[in-house]
Amino acid sequence: MTAPRVVEGLNRALHRLFAERPDLHLLGEDVLDPYGGAFKVTKGLSSVFPDRVLTTPLSEAGIAGVASGLALAGDQVVVEAMFGDFAALMFDQILNMASKSVTMYGQRKPMRLLVRCPVGGGRGYGPTHSQSVQKHFLGIPNLSLFEATPFHDPFSLMARALDSGPSMLFEDKVLYTRRFITDGFQWLGDWAHVPASSDTVVICPGGVAHRALSSGAHVLVPSRLYPLDLTPVLPLLSGKRVVVAEESTAGGTWGADVAAVVHEELWGSLPAPVRRLSSADSIIPSARHLEDRVILGASHIAAAVTPPSPASSGVDITAPKLNNNDTTYLVLTWLVPDGAAVSEGDPVVELETSKAIEEICAPASGVLRQHVAQGVEVEVGALLATLSGSAPVASAEVPRASRVHRLDKAQQGTAAVVSRAHREVPAAFTAVEVRVDALLDVLRALSDETGAEVGLPEAVVKAVASAHADFGHLFGTLVDDTTVALVDSPHVAVTLDAGNGLFTPVIRDCTDRSIVDISDDLMDFRMKAFRGSFAAAELAGASITVSLNVDPDVVFVQPIVMWPQLCMLSVGGVRAQLALVDDAVVSTSVVTLGLAYDHRVVNGAAAVAFLRFVADSLRKPEKLVGP
Repeated sequence: MTAPRVVEGLNRALHRLFAERPDLHLLGEDVLDPYGGAFKVTKGLSSVFPDRVLTTPLSEAGIAGVASGLALAGDQVVVEAMFGDFAALMFDQILNMASKSVTMYGQRKPMRLLVRCPVGGGRGYGPTHSQSVQKHFLGIPNLSLFEATPFHDPFSLMARALDSGPSMLFEDKVLYTRRFITDGFQWLGDWAHVPASSDTVVICPGGVAHRALSSGAHVLVPSRLYPLDLTPVLPLLSGKRVVVAEESTAGGTWGADVAAVVHEELWGSLPAPVRRLSSADSIIPSARHLEDRVILGASHIAAAVTPPSPASSGVDITAPKLNNNDTTYLVLTWLVPDGAAVSEGDPVVELETSKAIEEICAPASGVLRQHVAQGVEVEVGALLATLSGSAPVASAEVPRASRVHRLDKAQQGTAAVVSRAHREVPAAFTAVEVRVDALLDVLRALSDETGAEVGLPEAVVKAVASAHADFGHLFGTLVDDTTVALVDSPHVAVTLDAGNGLFTPVIRDCTDRSIVDISDDLMDFRMKAFRGSFAAAELAGASITVSLNVDPDVVFVQPIVMWPQLCMLSVGGVRAQLALVDDAVVSTSVVTLGLAYDHRVVNGAAAVAFLRFVADSLRKPEKLVGP
């Protein structure tokens, strides 16, 4: 089964806590249904427990004060700070009321108070809504600090935080839409350990976990930040290079405490001092490309994990940083053979990024010695080749036209794909028309119910995926003239063009995904298309493609089969059309579905049957929108 998203896990945990603890209250701004909080963590609570879920005025100090009073009187309280940044306004009540009340009355007083704080950047929310404020609450006596992770059960985490309160739970906002990780790791006390064949261990809180996982190092993620207990994981650190990564700015941080303890306990067995990684010493900009420059990213962690390349003679050619989104690039093609002489400025190798194919030019003249083979993924800064020896004779300059239009890199990549498709795929085309009135009504109702943007594209993707069981050969790959390699699960690519080039990101395992999950993926893909920020892995591995052309008045589109796939389905815009229904002329909504297909594998009859199956699925939307 597909693991739930973190926001769903937190919501279910709150519902269970309220059901099991009749004296539990929740205070916060805009937490009532139908809004359910800024990030929907409290969705449904006020409907089930209306007397115990209280929306408050915009006064964080007042909220924290009332909550502390309730806890002092013996009740249990969860406070939602709409954004963790606003916890600064609660600081006085947390420091001078909640934490001190535990021990300043002559006997230990339980203060079962939990303050939930959505923290972190990555969403373009700007300077006052994107900070990681954990470090400002470290070291306060009696105050426990926890952080949500993609590994730890949120119910157990919240229950423990309440019972050891007063506590704060930091929830990195980038985790909300991610799914829990359910395998591939082991428990070391309260720590989740993702093992790896590496001499480096990255220690990080939950919100940084996915960035650390891409580095290839061991990864350690705690559920509790303070009080800090490294005892369960110290044996793993002995003899390893240790990196501590966190999104806050440097200075007085959790990572500094971790480094200090590791040095005290293991100094004699460490091959190098602990390396600390933080975000830049800056406010967090709203513009995404500027935000990426400030916030600690996966590429920073990968660079810290990768040992420096051995020194080489001559001039090195290394993988440059080509964009702010990729941590690795694919060595696509060497343009110059090993041992050949090149001149300064000559293109020598093509690197494939998530956005396009980039040519890397020789920084000097000399003889090229390759260090990486084609088809290998390399990290930013990796050594690709070395130039040494004498320079070749310069070649004559090629004359150029006085006025030209040069294709950008994204379009050059598209040109290469479609050229190969036309060259290698003998394609045919069939189209059908389908009424979608009932479908659009159901999708509108589902959007209102779930808060997701569920529309025609999501329905078409789900309908195409549902055809896999009956039309498996249309999702395969032609191996030779007589053999088609089939796939166990449909991975459906969609075409997206937001003005930065054409992208075809892949929605994976669509058969087992709900239409709401598909909507979440598509929304994420649309934002990445707008920013041109896809990772290479998100654009690879499709078994069929859907060409989305849903602008008004688009009648139909004849797509191009994306080799090595066998089919591409296109969907046009919704059009109004008059039809005769029960002897009455009525206005209906229709779309045209088209299928381009490799005629070596798919015949016209199969294409029509496939289109009819998809069309029938759209005509019967209840099945599509089910779990």
